[in-house]
Amino acid sequence: MITHKTISLADQVFDQIEKDILSGKYSRGEIITESKLSIELGVSRTPIREALRRLSQEHLIEESGKGSVVVGISENDLDDIFLIRKQLECEAAAMATKNHTAEQLAELKETLELQEFYVTKSDTEHIKHMDNKFHRILYKLTGSNTFYDILVPLHKKIQKYRKASLQNGSRAEASVLEHRKIYEAIADRNEQLAAKYALEHIENAYNHIKRGN
Repeated sequence: MITHKTISLADQVFDQIEKDILSGKYSRGEIITESKLSIELGVSRTPIREALRRLSQEHLIEESGKGSVVVGISENDLDDIFLIRKQLECEAAAMATKNHTAEQLAELKETLELQEFYVTKSDTEHIKHMDNKFHRILYKLTGSNTFYDILVPLHKKIQKYRKASLQNGSRAEASVLEHRKIYEAIADRNEQLAAKYALEHIENAYNHIKRGN
């Protein structure tokens, strides 16, 4: 049930349904209706209707005569997302070496250290949360709202695949080591190494996900 009051009800409803689609709670091809979602979330149909309109624009659902059909993220979508990330995230890491502030770098380091801690505890949920945060901060370090606004949604859209990947202990350990190399290159303001390590990280994540599918 939706209970938070800090953002609009329509935004909360959209965020929740989007999360449920991207996490795999609603499977590809499943039909979701306004009435079903209204009962599940404990809200009226008006914010549900608005959320479904936005989700359709995001190509996460398609309308049918029986309701909204969940599209989610397909294998082709996954390939395209990683192709785009390989191009942009390398540039983002390079930009971060030049544009970060001391406060931002400290926040990135703290997030990395927390992720390293949760890896030792095999705490998948917290590992995933810190992984999300590390990338969000990295995108913010570019100093570019455009890069941030493009890369954050792309990273979020593959959360189902990322969670499955990070549940593998060896991949979780490798991922945090890759983050450590990216962080150190940014801290050293080494543009070439930051881009190189970012590319390696994206390629390793993609290859691990593909092997698991």
